[in-house]
Amino acid sequence: MSQSNQLNKYCLIFSLISLIIAAIALVIGYEKIWQPFLVLFSVCLAIGIGYWPTLKSYQFTVWIIAGFIAAMVYASDLIIWGGFNITNKWIVLFIVQAVMFSMGTEITIKDFADVIKMPWGVFVGTFCHFLIMPLLGFTLTKLFDFPPEIAVGIILIGSCSSGLSSTVMCYIAKANLALAVSIAAVSTLAATIMTPLWVSILGGSLINVKFTSMMMDVIKIVLIPIGAAMLCDYLKSYATEQAKKILRILAIICSLWLLYMCFGGWNSLFAPMSENSQLLGNVFNFITGAIVWSIIFDLLTTKFGKIYKIMPKISMFGIIFFTTTAAAAGRDNLMQVGGLLCLAMLLHNLGGFSIGYVMSRFVFRLDTESSRTVAFEVGLQNGGMASGLAAAMGKLATVGLASAIMTPIGNVTGSLLANYWRSKPIKPVNKQSKIANTESVKN
Repeated sequence: MSQSNQLNKYCLIFSLISLIIAAIALVIGYEKIWQPFLVLFSVCLAIGIGYWPTLKSYQFTVWIIAGFIAAMVYASDLIIWGGFNITNKWIVLFIVQAVMFSMGTEITIKDFADVIKMPWGVFVGTFCHFLIMPLLGFTLTKLFDFPPEIAVGIILIGSCSSGLSSTVMCYIAKANLALAVSIAAVSTLAATIMTPLWVSILGGSLINVKFTSMMMDVIKIVLIPIGAAMLCDYLKSYATEQAKKILRILAIICSLWLLYMCFGGWNSLFAPMSENSQLLGNVFNFITGAIVWSIIFDLLTTKFGKIYKIMPKISMFGIIFFTTTAAAAGRDNLMQVGGLLCLAMLLHNLGGFSIGYVMSRFVFRLDTESSRTVAFEVGLQNGGMASGLAAAMGKLATVGLASAIMTPIGNVTGSLLANYWRSKPIKPVNKQSKIANTESVKN
């Protein structure tokens, strides 16, 4: 037995012992005992579940649930470290950017180019994604009558692009992975306009939503990190030595610009300007930072090639972080609406799977494999993007709650659906039956 399997085995034993102790302490009423042992149970289970190969694909999901349990038990201890609040919008912003950049390293320039090879499937997936989920989310807010900021959070998560987990689920389900990557890429770009547009239209009457400000936040949170990852791919796969030299000189200029901004440049140049000009200046500074980081990352990967292998783990850590912090920040609100919000998010998620599959298969006439892909791309949202936007609005504890709930629910249901579809392989259709079906449709 390998050391990894031994660790998993021991963690499973500790998780069982911790669960028994937590259950006994809960019955007796010893809060100081059942709380830490409940958290210990969830953490040990998250590590130990890797012992069974058939359940290893659920390990990330269990880690998210463990973080959620810790957030419910130790809310204030998790978000306040040494008097510093880690839910500060800038901390959340940079961690979400790290997640988006890590996700971006899994996408290449070729993936964007491949969109032209399957335009209909990409259009259907993106169209269904930005039609079904925002409207379904809005309908659920009316059905359950949530407080305004909670309702906007549901609309927000429904209006975001598809996330990393959707592509992972397509891989597990043996669906059309190339189509999944293309839809994820296009929906990420489209989110720059579609997310603030839908939130403004559907949620603007509930709270004050600034379209321009949110669009700039989407650019900072999603577009710039993905663009930095694409620049890294260009440097790695396509750039000539001359092009690399030019980009390195540009990175030096950008570094000098950022130093100038840090030492009084912002106050002298942008502070006297209008709010919109400051937003543009802020985005420009993030772009210069992305160029600098791309060159640094390219140099690091040239020297340490294994860095690319740890990028998915950075994405997973980031997702666990913002799910945990959002749940911890909004613990009091969750205690009031948690049950209904969980039900609403489950319906939102399952509705996305179901309607996405039905529309793509029977309305737009995609094949079964592609329809399964669209179902995942519609039903699973980018929780990191939603958390980042909620933090930028200063409302992580309320607007960010829906994404904190949707992420673990989506990972559980997505894993179950992916493994179910994996066990139901698609039967190949022979040419004669295809011709017969085509002729019957024509007649």
